[in-house]
Formats: sequence, structure tokens, C-alpha cells
Amino acid sequence: MDRLYYTNHSPVDVHFSKNSRDFVVEEVPLYEFSGVGEHLVLKVRKKDMTTWEMVQKFSEVLGCKVRDIGYAGLKDKDGLTSQFISVYKKYEQKLENLDDIKIKILQKYYHSNKLKIGHLKGNNFYLRLKKVNPVNAQKLEEVLKIIQKEGMANYFGYQRFGRDKNNYEIGKDILFGKKREKDRKKRNFFISAYQSHIFNLWLSKRVEMSKLFNSFDLKELDDLFDYPKSILHNIIKQKTFFKILPGDIGHHYPYGKAFECDDLSVESKRFKNKEITITGFLPGSKSTRAVDLAGIIEKDFIQESEAVIDKMQGSRRFAWIFPEILNYKYKKEEAWFEFSFFLPKGSYATVLLEEILHKKVQDF
Repeated sequence: MDRLYYTNHSPVDVHFSKNSRDFVVEEVPLYEFSGVGEHLVLKVRKKDMTTWEMVQKFSEVLGCKVRDIGYAGLKDKDGLTSQFISVYKKYEQKLENLDDIKIKILQKYYHSNKLKIGHLKGNNFYLRLKKVNPVNAQKLEEVLKIIQKEGMANYFGYQRFGRDKNNYEIGKDILFGKKREKDRKKRNFFISAYQSHIFNLWLSKRVEMSKLFNSFDLKELDDLFDYPKSILHNIIKQKTFFKILPGDIGHHYPYGKAFECDDLSVESKRFKNKEITITGFLPGSKSTRAVDLAGIIEKDFIQESEAVIDKMQGSRRFAWIFPEILNYKYKKEEAWFEFSFFLPKGSYATVLLEEILHKKVQDF
């Protein structure tokens, strides 16, 4: 499924390789570690291996079960990545037996709790693009400024859908009884890919609608949409690219509670100030549904899953996020463009990269 970009520039011709020199990730913890407790928290740097492979290695070295090792999130295999893991303090001495050139322990902390999935603020990223000419460097700077101001669509990245891009189809077949998967983790992963696919389809539609609201006047939009003029007026006067619709489920950003958007004039100002964001539906019985106009549009994308909705828990996901562009620099002599940025948890650096390049990362 081709995700719709929201920026309007032509594709940028550069070279990118996901390796340990040009793709670096550093996890940002959710909180400071207490310094006391029965758990040992390790900041670990790994190279060219998955988080699961790293955890398995620690399990073998320490002589503990994989489930005894806590981690906050999964990091890419390709590249140089650092993240935090937790083990029981009683295994600290055995860490001296770790001998793997792909793994290095950078720091140690004590803490009272085991790390769990989601216990992170997000990640800092560093990317280096090569074979960048001055014209494209200028284009990259301009796009990064737009994203710094407006934010970006929080699509699920290609990693969720597999090399053959069919993970969501397997998940759908499992849900509708056309395929069986005995491994619970694999089954849940395929089903999550199906939920992610529906979310991406919906978000691409909302980006398309926002493009239209930004491109046409009230009279032209009245011909395109069968909505009351008062609603169209309240939408097009919003001063952000992504438009909030009546009945959207908003959420305080980056933390807080969800709520229904009923006053667009108020919520659009908060959205512009990056105080709130809008969420999208991940199908499931426990997921809150949008109402009003937003609910009508959302319903078009979740009708298919209604028959199996009770087989999924569901949730809502940020549809729009606000990356922090930390730094960027063009090195003309080397034809390199280097930039760093922060993304909240659950977001994909490759999605940001594809937005600025208007190219799929898999195409490199």
C-alpha cells in the first residue's frame, strides 16, 4: 500500500544505506533510574543484530530465561543502536563473561522495576545521506523546516508488513479462519500487521482530504463534499496542514488523555501549538470510535473488520506526530547531508525519511 506524502516537492535523488555508520539510534528512557533496587538496568549498544538476538545472547551468558530480561522497545537490526535492558542484580557478576564484538555495555544503573515494553519516551536518530548535490541539499533543508513546523503523518513503516509486504494478508486470513498459526507471538504479530494496514489506509485518506482542504476554496469544496458549509468553513480556516474533523478523537501530546473533538476552533489552536494530536483507529473491541463526520470516514475503513472485531483488543494511535529536528548539516565536499531528530515511541525514522525523499527506503 502506497502511503500518501503530504509535502509537495519532487523526489530527492540521494543514496542511503542502513548501516552502522549512516544509521544510528539512541533510546531515550521514560524516566530516571532510581539507583536502588533488585534490578540492574544496562544501556547496551548493539551493531547489526536485532533486539531479540541481543536478548537471547544475554540469556545464554547470564544463564537466565529470556522472559527475565526486560526491554522497552525493539530496535532495528541494521545500524548502530543503543537501548536499555534490565536483568536481576544477582546476575551482575556474570556480565564479565559477555564476549561479543556486536554488543557493548555502555552504562549500568540499579532500579526497583523490570523494564517493560513502552517504558521509553522515544528515540534519537542520526542519519547520513550520500551523493547529495547542492540543489537537493537545499530541498532537504526546506522539507525539514516544514516538518519541524507542521509535524508528519505517523504511518506504520514497511518493517511492520514484511519483506513480501503481505503480513497483513496473513493476519486477515488468521482472523477470518482461512489460515492457522499455532505460535502465539507470530499470530499476534500478523494480526497487528492487519490492524496497521487498516490504520495506514485511513491515515492516507485523511492526508488526501487535508490536501484538498488546503488547495480549494469554500465554493469548490462545497462541490466536492456533501458537508454543511459551516463545517467546511471551520475546517479550511484551520492554520495547520492536517485538518481536524468534527468527532475526531484527540489526545494530549505527547502524554495525557484522549477526548472527543467537538470545538474545532479551540482544538485546532491547541493542535497548532503541538499541545494535542489526533488519533486513528486500530480495530478491536476495546478501541474508542470516532463520531460525527470523523466517525463516518473512519467507518469506511473498519467495516471489513467488524465481523472479527472481538478477536482483537484494538487501541488508538497518534495519527500525527511532531518530530524534533535537532540538527542538520550539508558537507559539500563529501556530498553528505547529515541530520538528527527525535521521534516519540512507536514512530518510524524510515517514515520520516520517506517523507523528505518521496522514495521508499526499500528501493535503495
